[in-house]
Amino acid sequence: MSPKRRRFAIALAVVAALLCGATVVAVQAGAIGFVTTWWNNRDRAFPDLDTAAMSPTQQRIVAVTRAEFESQPDGTRFSEGIDEDWCADFVSWVMRESGAPFANPHSGHWRIPGVYTLTEYFQAQGRFRPADSGYTPKTGDVMLYSTASFFRQHTNIVLDYADGRVTTVGGNEWGGHVKVNEFAIGGYVGLVGYGVL
Repeated sequence: MSPKRRRFAIALAVVAALLCGATVVAVQAGAIGFVTTWWNNRDRAFPDLDTAAMSPTQQRIVAVTRAEFESQPDGTRFSEGIDEDWCADFVSWVMRESGAPFANPHSGHWRIPGVYTLTEYFQAQGRFRPADSGYTPKTGDVMLYSTASFFRQHTNIVLDYADGRVTTVGGNEWGGHVKVNEFAIGGYVGLVGYGVL
């Protein structure tokens, strides 16, 4: 295939993927407004949070995630050098740095590299709240998503919750970065539940 045709084929594939992805998101959310939120979330700033009423652990979580958001390190920083999807590694690393480390149910190690295992960990600890339980998320809680979510199978950390909207910070988001998102959680498709701090 000539270089010109190869570039055209790649461009066509990218356009098709974007159109398909946008269609799935619009159908999942039931409104075009979610697509707008998705686009706006890509460059969202770290929020100014009033940490005075937070516990010391919550304050550390905010400070640690803010520092990682500002520095934007490579994902291998959180995965002990392993090149892998690192959203759960990021959550594990933040919790360890904040004084609330996990214990992997299979190894006892601080790092839980998989979303499914992270969900199992919270369930075994009695710290899991299903998405439909009516639980109100708090700063430092861990959000857990299935493959049906906009994020796909993913996990991130709650920074704030107000008026039915949650603000999160997560690793390996929007092309492999530490990013902040804000969205309505009522009826959100693919949210499995919360790991309670």
